[in-house]
Amino acid sequence: MTDILPPVHPGEILREEFLVPLKMSAGALAKKLGVPRTRIERLAGEQTGVTPDTALRLGKFFDTTPEFWMNMQASYDLKVHAAALAADLAAIRRYEAA
Repeated sequence: MTDILPPVHPGEILREEFLVPLKMSAGALAKKLGVPRTRIERLAGEQTGVTPDTALRLGKFFDTTPEFWMNMQASYDLKVHAAALAADLAAIRRYEAA
């Protein structure tokens, strides 16, 4: 199975679906979450991923669940790694019971 669209980084969702519509800067969000400004700037800039701590804070602030943020991160990580390992994964034969 191949994906047509590239994986979407959780930072893109944070930026485009939350920060932009709210006209909120990454620094302002960081202050409200009680985290370093650079943490949210790097996340929104797609330079780093969502950690459990950040997921808990984003979930609380935006009235989502931490799982929403962690699942997005896990999905992104799996797609990126699957693409990087495509040749190796293609060489693995599926287990078949005797």
